[in-house]
Amino acid sequence: MRKLFGGLAFVCVLATAWLLALHAQEAELGKAAPDFSLEDMDGKPRSLSEFKDKFVVLEWVNHGCPFVKKHYDSGNMQALQKDMKDKGAVWLSICSSAEGKQGHFSGEEWEKLNQEKGTNADAVLLDPDGAVGKSYGAKTTPHMFVIHPNGTLIYKGAMDDKPSTDRADIKSAQNFVRLAMDQSLAGRNVRYPLTRPYGCSVKYK
Repeated sequence: MRKLFGGLAFVCVLATAWLLALHAQEAELGKAAPDFSLEDMDGKPRSLSEFKDKFVVLEWVNHGCPFVKKHYDSGNMQALQKDMKDKGAVWLSICSSAEGKQGHFSGEEWEKLNQEKGTNADAVLLDPDGAVGKSYGAKTTPHMFVIHPNGTLIYKGAMDDKPSTDRADIKSAQNFVRLAMDQSLAGRNVRYPLTRPYGCSVKYK
């Protein structure tokens, strides 16, 4: 019996240590955003460090998700992408859907999707093994992150304060990404640096 309890305790300790290590590896507000290198839909390696000294918006995307469809089919996401780029930000859409799971597409399929959706992202980056998504703690699609030109993470969370698939909610929504960007550009602290993300779970392998 002692051996059984001892074995269970050891397993619990290992599990706790693993969870703490996993949590510690996630991107933290106010600290340097984890650098990464991913291929874009043309197979070209792109890294976060390319965009040093610029605001960078990271968007976790899955076009099979109804929450993502809400923002793209209404044109809301494309409008936000354009607005952020007009203000000097770089917009990177990241897909962490594993092969065979919802939202996973080849580079050619992504090119077609981008044309159909009229996306204004600077690049779509493919993360099929989920390593980058997990390093940022990306949990939903969409899940949004804003990185300051000094390299620190200043926002992580939801697109806005309307966690629904109803397009009619967009008009009255407070967009947290735009708010974080505007407040930072004005030299102010971000009012809501951390919000609860909503959407479909990221389809990790």
